[in-house]
Amino acid sequence: MTVRRVMGTETEYAVSLNGAGRYNPVQLSFDVVNGAADANSRSIRWDYRQEDPVNDARGTRLERAAARPDMLTDAPQLNITNVIAPNGGRVYVDHAHPEYSAPETTDPFEAVRYDHAGDRVMQSAAERAAARTGTPIVLHRNNVDGKGSCWGTHENYMMDRAVLFDGVTRLMTLHFVTRQIYAGSGRVGLGESSEVPGFQLSQRADYIHAKVGLQTTFERPIINTRDESHATDDRRRLHVIVGDANRMDVPQVLKLGTTSMLLWLLEHAAEAGFDMDGFMDRLELADPVDAMHIVSHDLNLDAPLRLANGGTTTAWLIQLKLRQAVYQVAALVDGTDTAGEPSWPDKSTTSVMAMWGQALADVAAIRHADDEERLTMTNEAGRVEWLLKWQLLERLRRKITGTAGVPDASHKPSEAGEAAVSRSGAAHGAPGWADPRLAVIDLKWAALDPADSVFAKIASRTERVNTEAEIAEAAAEPPEDTRAWLRAMLVRRFGPEVAAVSWSRLTARDPEDARHDDATEFYGNAGHMAAPDRHLFSLDISDPLAFTKTRCAGPLAQAGHAIDLLRALA
Repeated sequence: MTVRRVMGTETEYAVSLNGAGRYNPVQLSFDVVNGAADANSRSIRWDYRQEDPVNDARGTRLERAAARPDMLTDAPQLNITNVIAPNGGRVYVDHAHPEYSAPETTDPFEAVRYDHAGDRVMQSAAERAAARTGTPIVLHRNNVDGKGSCWGTHENYMMDRAVLFDGVTRLMTLHFVTRQIYAGSGRVGLGESSEVPGFQLSQRADYIHAKVGLQTTFERPIINTRDESHATDDRRRLHVIVGDANRMDVPQVLKLGTTSMLLWLLEHAAEAGFDMDGFMDRLELADPVDAMHIVSHDLNLDAPLRLANGGTTTAWLIQLKLRQAVYQVAALVDGTDTAGEPSWPDKSTTSVMAMWGQALADVAAIRHADDEERLTMTNEAGRVEWLLKWQLLERLRRKITGTAGVPDASHKPSEAGEAAVSRSGAAHGAPGWADPRLAVIDLKWAALDPADSVFAKIASRTERVNTEAEIAEAAAEPPEDTRAWLRAMLVRRFGPEVAAVSWSRLTARDPEDARHDDATEFYGNAGHMAAPDRHLFSLDISDPLAFTKTRCAGPLAQAGHAIDLLRALA
């Protein structure tokens, strides 16, 4: 049993113009992406031919004519700039936001390292764009503007396609609704447009309105069913859209690590004779969407969640039972050591399981603390992002209102059945949460520019899993144990000869063919792929673990041209 699997993240950044009330975010996004390009990557196209955004994991396909235009990410977009980052990731414009898609990694600690490397890549790109255009471009790593708009921070996990998607839906719904208690990044305001003053655990929760669905930009679901694996036919990519844009390391590792462990549980429960259906029946939520909002609004951390069987439970208890199930199956599959601990196969798995246990202990401690005690919880705040943000904002709220020592009503005990917005507390009358200075601090928490970032000034209070030097290295160098290494090194060595790339395909030009007007070759969709041209050669890299440094370094050193390398690896 291991936490290790192919995984990665995608982050859409808020983009704005410093000091300007009106600006074009789409143009600013293009400027940032262009700022990420260099001579080797500027002319390379993204190969859209393998993308299939209307394929649904539930076994159906949405008719393209019925899809909203923003769902058709494989539609011809000849003017869209795509840049291959030096580490093998992708930088492009997605729905009026500059986006960084991290390269494929194989464990949550590396995934977090390459995720935060994206902050460096994008901030550097914004600075170059600002210098070139003369416009002071500002980026924020967050998910909401507090005025009704929301954008994504996505997770991707490769898993066994043999696992029935219904089981994935049921287990992951439980997890995504409840992991907010330790993985939320915190947010000022309640409701999509911050209709009610207050503070909540998650930025993303109020924008989730469906249980399951193919869409990602409207009626957002807890479980996204887009079935586009970018891998071999035996693998499925679970695309997760409900998470927050964390600044801290520990919540990021926990999001990725706990989800990976639960996918392992689904993949191996039958082998252990574990009754997965019975387990999920006992915990199934009556209304997961409502529960998503309740958990985020409940700073008390004890709101009752209605179960489908008529009972109630709490987010903390669900998380405890999920972790216990992983332990039980791990012990059955892999055995235990002399202390009765499952025989975790690697350091990453051991660390994630310990961190999960610590997170539940932290939440229990926070739950039983009053406001004054919460303000002094420095250890827990170094691991729980929403708590650290709340501490900062609560001190400011008290200063603004002159209510030092007066508890914030935002986690006043409430009766079962009370409206979720009341559980969040602002409705109880805590003064000050509507003050715009609190929203400004929330925004500056997310600023990428260290000179303007509140988080950067207090980051030393948080637990780190990667050093700044390791993150800087990840911004410049690809992972060595996935296909990202070949993608990055092909572009670095032979950029002008590379016609197109994607997650699962690399295409090179014959260097003796001077024709470079091949852009339309790489647009279309799974049902309408352009015919191959004689001057191009494409390598299928669908297996994300096959084209590593170990396999490809030798052929790369010997190749005189990009097309020679791809042919040697075919």
